[in-house]
Amino acid sequence: MTLSVGVEEEFLVVDPVMGRPVPRAADLIGQVEAGPDGATVQPELSSAQVEAATGVCTTLGDLRKQLCSLRELLAVRARAAGVALQSAGVPVVDAAAPVTPGDRFERMVLTYGQVLGDYRCCACQVHVGVPDRDTAITVMDRVRRWLPTLLAISVNSPLFDARDTGYGSWRMVLQSRLPGGGVPPRFGSAANYERMLAALVDTGVLVDERMTFWVVRPSPAQPTLEFRVADASLDVEGALLQAALSRALVWQEMADMDAGKPAVGCSDTFAAAALWAASRYGLAGPAIDPVTGRQTLGIVLLADLLDHVRPALAEAGDLEQVRLLVDRLLAMGTGAERQRRAAERGMSAVLDTVAITAAAQREAPA
Repeated sequence: MTLSVGVEEEFLVVDPVMGRPVPRAADLIGQVEAGPDGATVQPELSSAQVEAATGVCTTLGDLRKQLCSLRELLAVRARAAGVALQSAGVPVVDAAAPVTPGDRFERMVLTYGQVLGDYRCCACQVHVGVPDRDTAITVMDRVRRWLPTLLAISVNSPLFDARDTGYGSWRMVLQSRLPGGGVPPRFGSAANYERMLAALVDTGVLVDERMTFWVVRPSPAQPTLEFRVADASLDVEGALLQAALSRALVWQEMADMDAGKPAVGCSDTFAAAALWAASRYGLAGPAIDPVTGRQTLGIVLLADLLDHVRPALAEAGDLEQVRLLVDRLLAMGTGAERQRRAAERGMSAVLDTVAITAAAQREAPA
């Protein structure tokens, strides 16, 4: 069994000196066309955001090459346009930027008001190929317990508008203001999922079927399960780890389903509490086990996740690479920890930490 994987990375377009968002994303999108590998660059809600999406990959090596190439290409284009790129879950230094023109984006802001008018959050989204919609929903039900841990290892938005929020992922806090967010409920079947989604659209809570904010969902446009829990990553390695673990989770759950192994459930209340704890502390503090509801450590839940997906990682040939990526994470810290260490040297050091440069991508390890 080989499952495809692809990654969408959202970046902020900023002033190269002050680091404030600037509405210049269209300048980059207009110059970057889809590559032969299927990679694309697309607009986002804010005119100060751009999304880079890899093509469909089957190996982490191919995924790494595409991630590096997209970052390097955008960094080069940004420099030529007189702007810069940042990879952080929220703007380190904020400034207003208009919504990207378009009927759907404008309807979204009309529906949600200032909650979306001020929304300049960036995520790292992973798409994992699945055979059909029913499989996507069944796997989604089974991976709910692991979603807080995927957030904990990815937290990269502790600073917002030049102040420390006290959270590892302020992005997740801002996203929680929107309806239909957080860990999704257990649906049980694709039919139930579609019924609930249609009801939310009918009531006006969601703009359309594509507008869910759950941190995992079946993609509305592709035959994939889409993990949307992670903050934008400081570097390619963080995005690659998120992709490897997300694919391994889908792989493992499908194998367990074939073997008749029951899923380990968790309540909606414990899942929400665990996601909040992950957004607050990342890996650096207490965590909540979404199955038992008891306090534990984020590092313990990460070890549990790695044990759970070890067979899938081994079958995919990813075990050694994931071990190295996890060792690197533990040695360097999460993006939030790295931003805070930089903040001790001043805001200019933080801006350097979250900046994407072409040279950094060329120097990325193979």
